[in-house]
Amino acid sequence: MQQETPISSSPKKTFLFDIGRVLLDFDFESSLMRLIPKGIDKPDERIKQVLQYKDTLECGQISSANFANWALRILESEATPEQFYQTWRQIFTANKLMWHCVRKLANDNHSLILISNINAIHCPWIFSTYPEFSYFEHKILSFEVGILKPEPAIYQYAIDKYLLDPAATIYIDDQPQNIAAGQEFGFQCWQYDLNHHQAFEVWLTRILTTSE
Repeated sequence: MQQETPISSSPKKTFLFDIGRVLLDFDFESSLMRLIPKGIDKPDERIKQVLQYKDTLECGQISSANFANWALRILESEATPEQFYQTWRQIFTANKLMWHCVRKLANDNHSLILISNINAIHCPWIFSTYPEFSYFEHKILSFEVGILKPEPAIYQYAIDKYLLDPAATIYIDDQPQNIAAGQEFGFQCWQYDLNHHQAFEVWLTRILTTSE
């Protein structure tokens, strides 16, 4: 891969990155709408019902197959489970600006860890589809550990598993409740907004160039 100019020569830090609306944008609704036959009543409410049950998939309480079969019944869709998986996956758009930052951080030898509420339909598919995820040394995935953000246990798991120093750990997430939980553990946190990426870069440069 092409070498990037390092962001700074500051002491190496650990970064915890969320995936959704940070590294990848997503749109479940438009994708799932394609599964609903014409003439079915209240399609938006059906999709909302499916997404409200998504947490059970993301914390590993239901198998991918059972979730797909249940969702297809709710949507009154004639699609197969495999077609559901394909549709469930076709929701992502890469955030190129953030990936540019990730490449710089990796080339500057900072430690990168994913911490994401995500499911077994998306993983490991997402990592082969977006090979840039290879920049991340470790992955904390909710469906594997059985814990969802913002539960404190997932942050404690990260600290214990990877021997993190919270004061030297930078946590980026788009959800305010997740950021609040990270702050309770003493992480340096940034609530990311896709529409205001430049603000993140200004903050990141300041964090990395501040003397220890």
